[in-house]
Amino acid sequence: MTTIRQADFIQSIADALQFISYYHPKDFIDALYVAYQKEESPAAKDAMAQILINSRMCAEGRRPICQDTGIVTVFLKIGMDVRWDAALSVTEMVNEGVRQAYLHPDNVLRASILSDPAGKRINTKDNTPAVVHMELVPGDKVDVEVAAKGGGSEAKSKFVMLNPADSIVDWVMKTVPTMGAGWCPPGILGIGIGGTAEKAMLLAKQACMGSIDIQELIARGPSNAIEELRLELYDKVNALGIGAQGLGGLTTVLDVKILDYPTHAANKPVAMIPNCAATRHAHFVLDGSGPALLTPPKLSDWPAITQSASSARRINIDGLTKQDVADWKPGETLLLSGTLLTGRDAAHKRIVDLLNKGEPLPEGVDLTDKFIYYVGPVDAVRDEVVGPAGPTTATRMDSFTDTVLEKTGLLGMIGKSERGPKAIAAIAKHKAVYLIAVGGAAYLVSKAIKQARVVAFPELGMEAIHEFVVEDMPVTVAVDSRGESIHNTAPKEWQSKIGKIPVVLA
Repeated sequence: MTTIRQADFIQSIADALQFISYYHPKDFIDALYVAYQKEESPAAKDAMAQILINSRMCAEGRRPICQDTGIVTVFLKIGMDVRWDAALSVTEMVNEGVRQAYLHPDNVLRASILSDPAGKRINTKDNTPAVVHMELVPGDKVDVEVAAKGGGSEAKSKFVMLNPADSIVDWVMKTVPTMGAGWCPPGILGIGIGGTAEKAMLLAKQACMGSIDIQELIARGPSNAIEELRLELYDKVNALGIGAQGLGGLTTVLDVKILDYPTHAANKPVAMIPNCAATRHAHFVLDGSGPALLTPPKLSDWPAITQSASSARRINIDGLTKQDVADWKPGETLLLSGTLLTGRDAAHKRIVDLLNKGEPLPEGVDLTDKFIYYVGPVDAVRDEVVGPAGPTTATRMDSFTDTVLEKTGLLGMIGKSERGPKAIAAIAKHKAVYLIAVGGAAYLVSKAIKQARVVAFPELGMEAIHEFVVEDMPVTVAVDSRGESIHNTAPKEWQSKIGKIPVVLA
């Protein structure tokens, strides 16, 4: 009989969460590099380069791959012969491990979890509680899978209850294009089939934690129906041409992982959960001998990639006008220098509430001819100006866009993924622009931030409005001042180039 000590279990959870915050799994590094080498879309290839460079920087600096350090999900298989030397419940021990990991002084992780989700939405300050799933199994060990799932990819989770005769492939191919780029492709699609509605969702989440092995499967060929389905979906989803960050290209998914379970004769439940380019998960087993030891990748596992700025246009954003941005083209790479403000969901709501009441914005929040960056950065440690500070999904700000552009004189916005029709119309109406930074390259982006200070709403924590002074911050023009969006045009262009799926023009 094995005895698992409380301190060992808590330390293992905490260590694993720290580990996955800055180390990509080696299978992801390898798969992304293969995709990078074959990518033909310049914008997508540049995005992959940034993700790979950021990944190595995070491994070296032991700082988060993405500023969104996720909601923690833990799957536990607890042997029935295990004894616990513990005063806390298993869930309480998991949460203590999360607390210690996210408050670690050498690598503070962003607290993103809100209590009272339908009401006041108050940050719990330590990223607890985790979502814990437990199963009792034969044996005398504790098998642990830990994941930290970003909100952008989790928001794109999908579920459908198909009829038994319906095609899973047809549903996936219809659904993936509706997910946009907010889940930060290229990544993994986790698919769960069968069981009940909630079982299918659990299977999809667990599938996201599997190792990337699609190239090995292609080489040896499928041996069952699930493997055949994986290969078909991998080929067809990539043929959509969505590409890295939705910029159009050859690779949208690095793998499609599928788990299934028996289901009722009248049902075919199917769930799909994407795992983003900041994929974070670890697996370990506790046998009573002490805390888990996780082996980091070697720095030699990362490819030697450098990013060229030769084709990028350097822009001083201080003093820009609408005339200055009028010639910016979708897909163009810019390096921004100057002062910008930050603001996400909560800050935008407060700004719009003040504007609608005819009240002034807080001192220090003058958006006239300025850019606003949709970001909630990680707290700085040691001598950092700011912690990892990658973009958040811009569509969440779409409902505020017209009001902010009209009433503040804002010139442009920086975020990740596409804008919806309402926001694009507002951008064109006000002759503004929308730029994207690469999701999954948060530490790399933070190195372009030379000064940072909070100027409004400090009580919002990571959602407070900051003033950043940036130097050569890499961005791509996503929506120009005429309302042309690269996220609308590039995937169709690359879908046509790949030639496996007919392009349907609106």
